[in-house]
Amino acid sequence: MDIYTYVTENTFDSYLYQLVEGKQKFIGQIMTSKSPVRSAEDIDETALSYAEIKALCTGNPHIKEKMDLDIDVQRLKLLKANHLSQRYALEDQIIKYLPQKIVSLEQRIEGYTADINRLKENTHPNEDGFSPMEVEGTVYTDKKAAGSAILAACKAMTSPDPVPLGQYRGFAMELSFESFTKEFRITLKGTLTHTTGLGTDIFGNILRLDNVLGGMEERLIACREQLENVNVQLANAKQEVEKPFPQEDELKTKSARLDELNILLNMDKRESEIVEGEPSEEAPDRDGAARER
Repeated sequence: MDIYTYVTENTFDSYLYQLVEGKQKFIGQIMTSKSPVRSAEDIDETALSYAEIKALCTGNPHIKEKMDLDIDVQRLKLLKANHLSQRYALEDQIIKYLPQKIVSLEQRIEGYTADINRLKENTHPNEDGFSPMEVEGTVYTDKKAAGSAILAACKAMTSPDPVPLGQYRGFAMELSFESFTKEFRITLKGTLTHTTGLGTDIFGNILRLDNVLGGMEERLIACREQLENVNVQLANAKQEVEKPFPQEDELKTKSARLDELNILLNMDKRESEIVEGEPSEEAPDRDGAARER
């Protein structure tokens, strides 16, 4: 079944559909997943005055202009509210978020740089390419023996809480157990901390420790690139926050014109009430007639 809607041009239908449009905008503001505005007014309170109805019937162009301006001003106010919301978000980034992130990245860069130097100074590989490792007070120069000692320490753990394990390539090792993933972990502590999970393979665990230490160069490069991007974001945010609402002049002009029309239409209404409220010349004053008698 099809539903047809018929309207007549230049009639009262335009105002009725304006009310329907306004209601839809009100509902859309509440139901949307976005946050264009923080509050909305109940536009069901909108009603036509008798003067407006009379003006519509007589084809008063001011009513049509007011209807159009109501829509435009509402749209511009919503755009300005969005602009101000974005501006406040940029101010938060400029004052708080981005500076804190810059400081954090700078500290991580310093930490990676110090740990990379620490690693170079304390890496002394033997003929097999293995640097000595201390596990629970014993220094191992053989990779297999060191790997076995790590697995033995894992089996001897009675609590998931971190415990000191030893030293490797200038970094203190701490052994812990992650209950959620059911995985043993070793944390290498220098200026920063570097963590890797453990498996059941003797040589594989040594390789994991070497990989997490060897990956510091790449993480340092990534931090420097991220710091550069954040500095660019901060500079762009400072430029954007200074930009005014681009349609401010249009909003002021249309709001002023809308105020003029509201005053004009209210004046028309008051004039109509005065005319309609004047006593009829045909109806004599009863008090005056009594006095004449």
